[in-house]
Amino acid sequence: MSGNPYQNDRGNKDRSITNPHGAGTLRPSPGTGEGVHSDNAFLIGDTMTGGYGSGGPDILHECTIAVNPGEIAVIVGPNGAGKSTAMKAVFGMLNVRKGSVRLDGKDITDLSPQDRVAAGMGFVPQTSNIFTSMTVEENLEMGAFIRTDDFRQTMEQVYELFPILREKRKQAAGELSGGQRQQVAVGRALMTQPKVLMLDEPTAGVSPIVMDELFDRIIEVSRTGIPILMVEQNARQALEIADRGYVLVQGRNAYTGTGKELLEDPEVRKSFLGG
Repeated sequence: MSGNPYQNDRGNKDRSITNPHGAGTLRPSPGTGEGVHSDNAFLIGDTMTGGYGSGGPDILHECTIAVNPGEIAVIVGPNGAGKSTAMKAVFGMLNVRKGSVRLDGKDITDLSPQDRVAAGMGFVPQTSNIFTSMTVEENLEMGAFIRTDDFRQTMEQVYELFPILREKRKQAAGELSGGQRQQVAVGRALMTQPKVLMLDEPTAGVSPIVMDELFDRIIEVSRTGIPILMVEQNARQALEIADRGYVLVQGRNAYTGTGKELLEDPEVRKSFLGG
């Protein structure tokens, strides 16, 4: 990715902010077909078919997404393609009727979202992702609700990743800018010491300058060792920082490759990146 402004040596290399267990070995579960990227994928939603509710139509159709340790994986595609639905399926917010979800070598398909957080998933939804009446620091403390150990070191690491949060730690989170609120939301997720971080459209509604800053921060988080799976509407910019990308169309995998490969694919450029 020569000339990519996002690629340099910035970033916190301190991996102790993560839950530092090994990636494990993932194998296809019975009845799910062949696993995609399953030889070393840390998190994989494997050939997922499903939708909302018990009787609703399928929105995902044999959709597979995966991310490995230290990677940024992005899900892009047109409106209504099932991008956020795929993310929610991985997090357990809709029924996966066929396929499986596996994290760190374990099948978690039947776990509730709460249990997935306990298992090591950090999830940042697109909206309603902070407690607006609480201070920044109180929001971060809420992120440590599942922990029984001393989390002050993790909070210090969050402040190192997001210096503006230290400056505004006593301010109500609802008074912050959109980009700063997103940093609070990501910081709160990091307080759980997640094995993987999932972001649903983190740059929605922010200016291009703030978007660039958020992508810089996301890169820094990934360099602590946390795999990041991200749904993003700004497809070109997201693929610039992606180790791997998934283009979804109508709930199916249309194109899969590295960020660079997808940016250079003429069909992807024509159909999804504006030429």
